Amino acid sequence: MVVLEIILVVSLIVAIIAYRLTRLSVQKIILIVIGALFGSLIGALVSTPLAALSQPYSQYLPIAVTIVLAISMAGVFFSKHEFLDNLITKRNEGKTKNEKPKLTKLDKNEKRVLVDTSAIIDGRISDIVATGFIPGVLIVPRFVLAELQNIADSEDPLRRGRGRRGLEILNEMRLNQALRLDIIEENPESIREVDHKLVYLAKKHKANILTTDYNLNRVATIEGVKILNINELANAIRAVVLPGEVMKVQVVQAGKEKNQGVGYLADGTMIVVDKGDRLIGKEVDCEVTRIFQTVAGKMIFASPLAQKSSAKTGAKQKTTKYQPNKRQNSRKRY
Repeated sequence: MVVLEIILVVSLIVAIIAYRLTRLSVQKIILIVIGALFGSLIGALVSTPLAALSQPYSQYLPIAVTIVLAISMAGVFFSKHEFLDNLITKRNEGKTKNEKPKLTKLDKNEKRVLVDTSAIIDGRISDIVATGFIPGVLIVPRFVLAELQNIADSEDPLRRGRGRRGLEILNEMRLNQALRLDIIEENPESIREVDHKLVYLAKKHKANILTTDYNLNRVATIEGVKILNINELANAIRAVVLPGEVMKVQVVQAGKEKNQGVGYLADGTMIVVDKGDRLIGKEVDCEVTRIFQTVAGKMIFASPLAQKSSAKTGAKQKTTKYQPNKRQNSRKRY
């Protein structure tokens, strides 16, 4: 019975460890394995003199010491993965100190665009650059690439998915022969925050910054650096809609306010339909009543034409005066 309980406890521990390992990145798992092997090697060396002890110490003590050392070293290697990453990065920087950065190969008249992490994660950069609206050379600093890799290694599934998608988009852009994308090693170590590093490099090399980050937009504008904001570009190319125009709207859900329905244009613009809560799932003709500009973009308010025409008809019926029969109003003269 005791053996069965031990087997169940060991199985539970193994299941928990396996579940935790599936949530880690490949780099961290490799470090754990290396640490466990290193601890096992030390345990094997220590177990040699322990095997000369009397029973039962010579039978169980070497195994226990080996297991403890393996787990301990695996934990040490896992806790120091950031230190090892920084050590490798510093060695690579030391090797590239004598090398000229790729920015020095650019022509003086050639435009340069520094790419922020938010613009890569956004996903629209690939299509925008392919159209040729962003001229010049796209430059991705090494610290931006490191930040993107940290996001891809995050334990949060949503954040990890966005980071991996950004790495895939960046790889596709590098393979595109019609696009020039350079990764530079220049990293101002005296500046800690990534946003301030981008602003520093942009001022130094007279480059623009491509981003979707609102805070970086404000900081760079104060510093006199030109910002290419993808969100502002998307808002600028949206179709112009004026009050009084008629459009077809597919009402997909109820609005926040009472008796409101919500639909969307092809570019993602939200349309709030008055009394549209009863029209969910239907495509109706609506007339634009007003347009409201927000930080996130435009909101269009519209009213269904059927309800508007019926309202006008009801209003006419209410304003029509009752005219009695002349024969009833005529008086007899005596």
